Amino acid sequence: MAYYPRIRDLREDSDKTQREVAEYLGTPYQYYAVYEKGTSEISFERAILLAKYYNVSLDYIAGLTNSKRGLSKGDLSPEKQRLLDILADLTEDEKKTLIKLIKAMRSAIDP
Repeated sequence: MAYYPRIRDLREDSDKTQREVAEYLGTPYQYYAVYEKGTSEISFERAILLAKYYNVSLDYIAGLTNSKRGLSKGDLSPEKQRLLDILADLTEDEKKTLIKLIKAMRSAIDP
């Protein structure tokens, strides 16, 4: 079973009880308690509700990132954002060509 220590931490940081969060989720608090303990998997729908409730990303709840908000444009330097914008405008063939070019450049620099 998955363990979601962050949902407990988020709840405690928000000064909420298990009963309050369970009420928001529309479930008995005993069900919510087993999510925090990891003895039962939390449904995707309830994980989404918790992410909205605490205003955090699903990746944060799952422990995949330490950024509560996930990656946003504000987290990138202007140079990195410009590169992403250019990349987004490329066709799939252009992206494949670019990847080959980058790999060739890296090989030339660090053989």
